[in-house]
Amino acid sequence: MSSLEEQIAAIEEEIRNTAYNKATQLHIGRLRAKLAVLRLERETRAKGKGAGAGYGVRKSGNATVGIVGYPSVGKSTLLNRITAAESETGAYDFTTLSIIPGMLRWGGASIQILDMPGLVPGAAKGRGRGREVLSVVRSVDLILFLIDPEHTNLRALVTELEGAGVRINQRPPKIVVQRSDRGGLTISSTVRLTHLAGGAAGQIAREFGFHNGQIVFREDATIDQLIDVLAGNRVYVSAILAVNKSELLSPPERARLLPELKPYDPIFVSAQNRTGLDELVERIGGALRFIRIYVKPPGRPADKNEPVILRRGDSVTELLRRLPQELERTFRAAQIWGPSARFPGQTVGRDHVLADEDVVTVVVARGSARAAG
Repeated sequence: MSSLEEQIAAIEEEIRNTAYNKATQLHIGRLRAKLAVLRLERETRAKGKGAGAGYGVRKSGNATVGIVGYPSVGKSTLLNRITAAESETGAYDFTTLSIIPGMLRWGGASIQILDMPGLVPGAAKGRGRGREVLSVVRSVDLILFLIDPEHTNLRALVTELEGAGVRINQRPPKIVVQRSDRGGLTISSTVRLTHLAGGAAGQIAREFGFHNGQIVFREDATIDQLIDVLAGNRVYVSAILAVNKSELLSPPERARLLPELKPYDPIFVSAQNRTGLDELVERIGGALRFIRIYVKPPGRPADKNEPVILRRGDSVTELLRRLPQELERTFRAAQIWGPSARFPGQTVGRDHVLADEDVVTVVVARGSARAAG
């Protein structure tokens, strides 16, 4: 019997050699499902064997950004320029052999920036300690892709991340999966399925050994999206792109690069010459979707020097989790001044969605300390 790696290689080869069209899409989908199952098995075996010492990175600050790029594109120099870190730099490959953290301040938020060893082809299979690096990438809040004039193949970097279960600038599919011990497999949808019609969903599910339970589609999902949900180990991370050493690119060379890079709206910078870095820092802060919430104790002004940093879409519930536990336990209501309030001092509950620069007073139950700070 062929080894696990041989099975994976054979399926990858078959996928490459099969023309994708309407007649073959289900066959290719089943091959991708088989491939996902085999890769999950490979990952499980690697963990069981203790596949090398991982990188121990303690997350800190309000968010973590990982710099992902090839060796020698200037990751360490960039980290040193935008943070107070001191990452070793050099004009040769693999200068950084560990994860170097630095801290960036932006709009009252503390953003941890990680300089990681460069990725090389085959990283997802373990080359160049790739699995350890990719395990750290899976935990970050934002990926900063960094390329330079000599290393412009962004697609290859994305492919390595996808092979490690990282989905870039995507959201989780609206698919609900519930497994059971008996009763067969039931598939239903609230929308018309155009990619998974004619029993395709059931065939893909059975490749994962999913024979009993229910799958509910709440969007017109693709085969790949269903595979991601069934695999269960995918992470969804936003990413931005910077092109370093941009002083080496002529205007025609920049124009030739743009078609491939356009979906990421690249920022052209020079870490060495300190150009474009302010724009990059602003892009990082904006991509993390921070909002600043000012807490106002009753009868006193809000301290606008120390905002509570949340994310767009967060509610009063998330704010309470960042405040002393006593306030969450005795919470009765909140009063809001600012963009999310219909009128100054609006009284709201836990589910009220906050906006940037809202001022909030927490109202506690009678008999509790009247505090909100």
